Amino acid sequence: MADLVYPPVIAAAKGLFRALDLRIHVEGAEHIPSSGGAVLASNHISYLDFIFCGYGARPAKRLVRFMAKQEVFTHWLSGPLMRGMRHIPVDRAAGLDAYEAAVAALRRGEVVGVFPEATISRSFTVKELKSGAARMAVAADVPLIPMAVWGTQRLWTKGQPRDLTKRHVPVSILIGEPLRPASSDDQDVINKELHVRMQALLDRAQAEYPDAPATDETWWQPAHLGGSAPTPEEAAALDARPRKQAKD
Repeated sequence: MADLVYPPVIAAAKGLFRALDLRIHVEGAEHIPSSGGAVLASNHISYLDFIFCGYGARPAKRLVRFMAKQEVFTHWLSGPLMRGMRHIPVDRAAGLDAYEAAVAALRRGEVVGVFPEATISRSFTVKELKSGAARMAVAADVPLIPMAVWGTQRLWTKGQPRDLTKRHVPVSILIGEPLRPASSDDQDVINKELHVRMQALLDRAQAEYPDAPATDETWWQPAHLGGSAPTPEEAAALDARPRKQAKD
């Protein structure tokens, strides 16, 4: 099936990147196979992460099919685009359907993008991972590729006003060596190793990031690096609040 929607969306995203003069650094794209299925597993710090994770796969000339919550597919604007790009809707009340659709896509040779934390990390550290990414890689017998993005939270993240006009923001996209889990491997061990690798990539992206926050912008720096972002414990408490209260 021809991709009629994805290429113009990529072109529009690149135009926006140029207009904002975003300083995008991609490292490790050689770890994404030029053909065949693969699971890309990334940290999640921004509502825009799927755009930048997909950008990270462009040197390999791959189009990534992302798993995203059902609500994005029913929105009047994003819905037609998400369906046109053949991303995979996730209904949290019927998650098995999304899992099976993703495994089928992997077996067809697609690259599937997953955010195993399931929600945005307010602490800007890697949260506990759901096991779906590892299970899909095993079921489809494809590599599981860790990934980390950093800088995207400065544009639009949870609990902060979005600023899609901010210029010259550095964005780091680091892609690590693939794991090649087998059906005989312990799923918990695979998931823990994926977490370790994702956090290591994120630690390096943060350590090498060329910008430091201004005194009134320390919110985008994690607490362990001296920023005012919530600690992992504080973030977990915020996430546990009722949905309406959490928006206040």
